[in-house]
Amino acid sequence: MARAKQAKKFAQVKRVLNLRDSRIQGKGRDLSKKRKQKKKGKDQSVNMTQRNLPQASTALYFRYNTQLGPPYHVLIDTNFINFSIKNKVDIIQGMMDCLYAKCIPYITDCVLAELEKLGSKYRVALRIARDARFERLPCLHKGTYADDCIVQRVMQHKCYIVATCDKDLKRRIRKIPGVPIMYLQQHRYSIERMPDAYGAPKT
Repeated sequence: MARAKQAKKFAQVKRVLNLRDSRIQGKGRDLSKKRKQKKKGKDQSVNMTQRNLPQASTALYFRYNTQLGPPYHVLIDTNFINFSIKNKVDIIQGMMDCLYAKCIPYITDCVLAELEKLGSKYRVALRIARDARFERLPCLHKGTYADDCIVQRVMQHKCYIVATCDKDLKRRIRKIPGVPIMYLQQHRYSIERMPDAYGAPKT
């Protein structure tokens, strides 16, 4: 048997009441006017937009950060100390081998507080962090979350290199221009985003 041909259905459009329809009450008509007024206001605001860009640091006047130079100031994160112990790397000696210059490691109060919270498992890391060769940086903010503290410090002062193995913190610091990142790779320290001007190791 031959099939009966069906008529093709074209795009069906929803039937919408016209705004001038007599069945719509006065409130509905007022709403339509308000919508038109809002649209007009949006169009005007688009033309009058202001761009507020963050002011770039004067240290980044040239292509590299001019505040970076020996002796290097290295901000240390909690997990960097732990990974250094696991890989049996002396922190200060490893930094000097990486940068070929004197390095001053800095530890914030937040990092020390995090190590204290971790308990007896990390007592060796805590003992290393309390070493006299490590400079202490006092924290004035609330809480003991080290990542936020390090990011704020690095944004304010462009003289630091951040030593961390945390992927999230690395991602956050990569968004800040002119801040190198030190990390562990193949049982030794390596550095990322270091300018060639100061003889950084080629990795």
